[in-house]
Amino acid sequence: MNISRLYLVIGSLYLIVGIVLGMYMGGKQDFTLAPVHAHINLLGFTLMTLFGIAYRVMPHMADNMLAKVQFWAHQIGGLVLLIGLFLLMSGRMPESTAAMVMPLSEMLVFVGMAAWAVNLFRNA
Repeated sequence: MNISRLYLVIGSLYLIVGIVLGMYMGGKQDFTLAPVHAHINLLGFTLMTLFGIAYRVMPHMADNMLAKVQFWAHQIGGLVLLIGLFLLMSGRMPESTAAMVMPLSEMLVFVGMAAWAVNLFRNA
């Protein structure tokens, strides 16, 4: 598993989705989904690109369990969070459901960030 490449490729896909969503909102002049757009670009594109570059520059950080935990926690948590935020902001998911789903996805993203920090402190 080339974690650097995976982060960069997936990050670029999030960028495309973020740009398309931004174009859609601009064309409709409806910015209800602006928080989703921001999270896609920051959590998806920006963080994943930073992680991908960091693992490319410091490849020794990529070959341990912390890197794998971070990768999968960020991928699963981030995707569920972004889909949940989209469904919530577009009115397709009630707040009561979001209150059950969103904290779990946020916790996964947090676990990923904690694994990143520990890996960075130990190996960078």
